[in-house]
Parts: sequence; structure tokens; C-alpha cells
Amino acid sequence: MNILLLGSGGREHALAWKMQQSPQCNKLFIAPGNAGTASIGFNVNINPNDFNTQKQFCLENKIDMVVVGPEEPLVNGIYDFYTNDAELNNLIVVAPSKKAAQLEGSKSFSKHFMQRHQIPTAAYAEFTLENFDEGKKYINNHSLPIVLKADGLAAGKGVIICETTEKALLTFEEMIVKKQFGTASTKVVVEEFLQGIELSVFVVTNGKNYKIIGHAKDYKRIGEGDTGLNTGGMGCVTPIPFADTNFMQKVEEKIIVPTIQGLQKENLTYNGFIFFGLMNNNGNPFVIEYNCRLGDPETEVVLPRLKTDLLTLFTVMYNNTLADTTIEYHEGSFATIMAVSGGYPQEYEKNKKIIGLEKMEKNIATHIFH
Repeated sequence: MNILLLGSGGREHALAWKMQQSPQCNKLFIAPGNAGTASIGFNVNINPNDFNTQKQFCLENKIDMVVVGPEEPLVNGIYDFYTNDAELNNLIVVAPSKKAAQLEGSKSFSKHFMQRHQIPTAAYAEFTLENFDEGKKYINNHSLPIVLKADGLAAGKGVIICETTEKALLTFEEMIVKKQFGTASTKVVVEEFLQGIELSVFVVTNGKNYKIIGHAKDYKRIGEGDTGLNTGGMGCVTPIPFADTNFMQKVEEKIIVPTIQGLQKENLTYNGFIFFGLMNNNGNPFVIEYNCRLGDPETEVVLPRLKTDLLTLFTVMYNNTLADTTIEYHEGSFATIMAVSGGYPQEYEKNKKIIGLEKMEKNIATHIFH
């Protein structure tokens, strides 16, 4: 089959690398792609959010499947665009519907969803400019630390953990009054800080059945010994020792199964990934957030560990035979380390030449994702 993969990060490089291994993969196009994906498939200069240009490209290149990497096209309704178009609705689109993508696109929506379906998560309240003073009182009376979350997409920067009431009140004002994240922080979710160890669990689902394809732990701090500023992720490992059989059974029973049942009850169409951002709190799982796509850098360890053919998974997901599929993993542990420019995650130099990659490529146990 001919595939169009949308995105340009390490996640998309890993997805391209995995899909290209499948005997079902004929031509693989990546829009816009990067230097790494160029060695696997064909990079095309199309914005992941430019649905009309994608349509023209899909028709001209006889595309059979569209795989969406980043979150923005999902929240913007890419699934609905393809399925509501008579010329495109025969394509397999690995994505949730626009309404279902609100699980990631709106913190408020996801918290209400969890509440409706008794899925364990942190206690919370939500505020807008209309009840701003009420929000300040809530923060003043809240235990510390306290977590403030912009309701909408904020490029991964919309969650702030505040150690003091003063910082929380200042952050609250910057988000709502000063519109720190634009329309994304018109509404702010204020929630309790959960103690424990974070992890991510990834499933493929058709909204009725699901298969776990892996779990991972990422490390976000820039400095040695888990110190310094938060980043998008400096490294990642899988499998995780503390995600044992007993814990993962709780994850399925208390979180994954009720989530899938909730999708069905609310008629939310879903064909794709769910990334459960979880907290292991004394052996009990709580949902920190839902994402409707794979994570980065987690994808770079989850997919190399996954033995099962990814395109087969997407096909059975689409054909409603996902329940009959067995997931297999490669033996061993997998880790990824990010190479970043000095100064990151603040001001840093860009467009610097990367040297020495050929030395790494000689090691068959090492993959380089851009």
C-alpha cells in the first residue's frame, strides 16, 4: 500500500522506520519529513494541517493510508475531513475524530470524561475570566504543590507545577488575564499535585477493542541526575521495572477498559493511538493526561521493541479484527538519548551540522532518529 505519514520529528522518523519494514509498504511519503525520513521514504513539502493540499496529493499518488504523527491535525479534524470526502473516505486514516481528539485538545473535556467514567485522576477545578476571583480563592486555600494547566494545546508548555501560592496566583493571572497561551488558556484547569513515578502506556484502538503496544518512562530534565529545566524529553527507557504484571493489570482494569467503554458510550469515533500519561502512586495508576498520538521520545523506544507489524495493526484496527491480533515484543531493554544544541530548552543555536553519525550507524544495535 501507499502511505502518507504526517509530521517531521523523531517520532515520525521512528514511525517511518517501522512501517517501511512491513511487506505491505509499497511507497512511503512523509510530509514534510526530515533528514532522517528522507533516507527511508519520500519527503514532500506539505504542511500536516493543510488538508486540501493533502487531498490533491493523495489522489495523485493513489494513497491508501494516512498516518498522523502530531496532535494539531487531529484536534483540527483531519479524520473528519477525510471520512466526509467522497473521494477520500476509502482511505485508512490512523486518527480519532475531531470530537474524540478533544481528549487531548481540551484538558477540561478530558477531566469531565474521566469523571463521567470513574477513571482515577487528580482532583481539580476549572476557571475562566468570568470566575477569576473564585479561582484565586481556590488557589489560596489549596495545598502545595499545585498544578495549573491551560485547557487547550500549548505546544507542550501549558502545564506548570507551582511550589508556592504566590507563583500559582501569578501563573493563573498570566494564563487567563494576560493570555499567556492565547485562546488555549481562556480556561485553566487547577488540580492537585500527584506524588509518584510517571510513565506512559500506548495502545492502538478502533474505539471498541484495543491492544497495548508498549509502555515507557521518559526523563524530562535537561541536567545530569534529573536536574534543571524541563524539556520535551531528554531520554526514555522501556520496558519499565515498576510497570509489572500486577500494576499493568490495574492500568487495564481501572483506566484503559473504562476509557474504551467511555468512547463507545459517548459515540466517539476512534481509530488510532491513545497515549495514557500516568502516575504510579503507591502502586495505583492515575491519569495525568490523555494524548491522541504517540509520544516523543517514547516512540523511539516503543516501536523498536514492538515485534508486531505496525501496518498489519492499522489494517486490523480498520477492519474491526483488532481483538484477534497478538502483540509480540523483542527481547531486551531499549533506551534513547537525545542530542540537543547547547542552551536548549531556552535560547539555542540552530542549523548546526551534525557529525559522527556514521560511527553510530556501524553498531547494529543502535538506531539514529532525527
